[in-house]
Amino acid sequence: MATHRSPRQLTEPEIRIKALEELLVGKGLIDSKAVDAMIDLYENKVGPRNGAKVVARAWSDPDYKAWLLKDGSAAIAEFGFGGAEGENMIVLENTEKVHNMVVCTLCSCYPWPVLGLPPVWYKDAPYRSRAVIDPRGVLKDFGLELDDDVEVRVWDSSAEVRYLVLPRRPEGTGGMSEEELAELVTRDGMIGVVAV
Repeated sequence: MATHRSPRQLTEPEIRIKALEELLVGKGLIDSKAVDAMIDLYENKVGPRNGAKVVARAWSDPDYKAWLLKDGSAAIAEFGFGGAEGENMIVLENTEKVHNMVVCTLCSCYPWPVLGLPPVWYKDAPYRSRAVIDPRGVLKDFGLELDDDVEVRVWDSSAEVRYLVLPRRPEGTGGMSEEELAELVTRDGMIGVVAV
């Protein structure tokens, strides 16, 4: 006898999004294929998974890491990631003695091809101002407390240059594949507000 699974209940935001999409498609204001293409773009072609692949390669391949730190844009482009919001990339390496974090004090300049859409907190004025005034306090809010001898460097992203933080490779990951390593990397780690 076959079992019947009930579909998952949609959340309130999902219901609203679905209703809005149906309304816009019904009025001919958007094409459902265009919506599907945009969803595919942000789910599969840009986003933190892309940046995680770059970080995992740098952790696994010293030559690639050296290239990435020397010419971030070219090394990232090897993966096919680039274009709008992803040109002029500089990669900042976290070490035992230096921790980097990124902010855009003017608006929300952000490397979409490798990190996807910026999180809401990245665009909020409190983060943008506190990251410069009290970076250790911001890191503590995210659960990251650094030793006093670790220098915190704050980098201000702009329309001309965007930054990606290369987090420190976690201990005990020596035998992991690039795919396994990429699973450890988070968007927040590549902004520099958490360790990985």
